[in-house]
Amino acid sequence: MNILILGGTRFFGLNTVRELLSRGHSVTIATRGLTPDPFGESVKRLICNRRESESVKRVLRERYYDVIIDKTAYSSNGAKRVLDYARCGRYIMMSSAAVYKDFHDDMTEEEFDPLSYPLIAGEREDFDYAEGKRQAESAASQCYDSFNTLFVRYPVVIGKNDYTKRLDFYVEHILDGKPMYVDDQDAQQSFITGDDAGIFMARLAETDICGAINGCGRGTVSMGDIFRYIEKKYKKRAFLTADGDPAPYNGMSSYTLNVQKATMLGYTFSDINDTIYELIDRCAEKHLRLR
Repeated sequence: MNILILGGTRFFGLNTVRELLSRGHSVTIATRGLTPDPFGESVKRLICNRRESESVKRVLRERYYDVIIDKTAYSSNGAKRVLDYARCGRYIMMSSAAVYKDFHDDMTEEEFDPLSYPLIAGEREDFDYAEGKRQAESAASQCYDSFNTLFVRYPVVIGKNDYTKRLDFYVEHILDGKPMYVDDQDAQQSFITGDDAGIFMARLAETDICGAINGCGRGTVSMGDIFRYIEKKYKKRAFLTADGDPAPYNGMSSYTLNVQKATMLGYTFSDINDTIYELIDRCAEKHLRLR
């Protein structure tokens, strides 16, 4: 298939491209051209600024793709600028579990319906992350019913190439004895590995499923679990205080995602406990070397 990826040069977008190429697809990457990629002549490249309608129009209007994978839709206006000019058989948006408003165990895709959600025109900076994703889904659902659209909803993604450095925050603060504010260290949080997130996205391009689908690693981890692991292994105690640096996973209560739809497609996600502590060790060892 001929597949366009909006984004794809960072973190698990790289995994998506690698998986698509390994499965024999023709891949085009559309980005602002600011981040280099490792794919050489294996992919085609387009320069596009999705915040500018003329830029999007120039790269999309005259080209047809079997699938467009959109990894950078963060607002209603952002989604609409792409879909106004997209010509494709399927449109897959990377969304987020943040679209769900009431977090609890076993959250299903039906708990957020973008077709009935109030649509507000706006740019990325007009919304927080969660609301931006709700608006992006709502714009795609309510304004473009001619597309076979799929929203892929992930929890926090972790991996070796995570440019957000959110997990690193905890490791470095504990090793350096720096104060941090953690609002709930007992909340059992869900994650997905970058490998699973990228590969699952690529596999979905070969399906005809529409609507929404959850992807999530097996098992949960609390910040308390992470603190105890670091404290035991590296003999450093977490310095927790109300006036410390706000931690990046604050505001998240205990939850899990129902992945029955993904399981029915034959995909099995990794156990997050097999990955997260390895990532913590990699970060800790790197930080200790550079200190």
